[in-house]
Amino acid sequence: MRALRIAPDTTVTELDLPEADAHLAIRDHIGTTGTVDQGVYHRRALLHIHGDGRAMGLAQNIAAWALAGAWRGMALYPVHGPVVVTGRAQDGGVADLDDGLAQHAHAVAQTVRETLGEWRTRPPASNEAALSELLAYAARDVAPQPVVRTRGPAH
Repeated sequence: MRALRIAPDTTVTELDLPEADAHLAIRDHIGTTGTVDQGVYHRRALLHIHGDGRAMGLAQNIAAWALAGAWRGMALYPVHGPVVVTGRAQDGGVADLDDGLAQHAHAVAQTVRETLGEWRTRPPASNEAALSELLAYAARDVAPQPVVRTRGPAH
């Protein structure tokens, strides 16, 4: 089953989860034997988040935060530690992640990586400005692409 792992350093890794033990594999990829929270930020995806990540002091996952915020259309609470993104079945269970949503994750992670790099030489005016900028870029990355229609030859 196709899934992605987004690390706090913005690295996105393609995963092939086993059908039978997907939840166990997700826990392994997140690095916990404890709670895994599931967030529904897109109707066709689940974000699997370390349940104790913040309390344990895991690094913030800005790329996963930006992806979830862009899918929801608003700034959300911080996400800590690695995150696994899977598809979401009609019954709410784990499913194969589709190509379009995988592309969203890759694009947002790349944008976050590039933006953080730019901020080394051009820091944002404030934390609020930084979050707004990242969310705007991520929203652009997940926006539906317009269909370009061309006319046939004139007769």
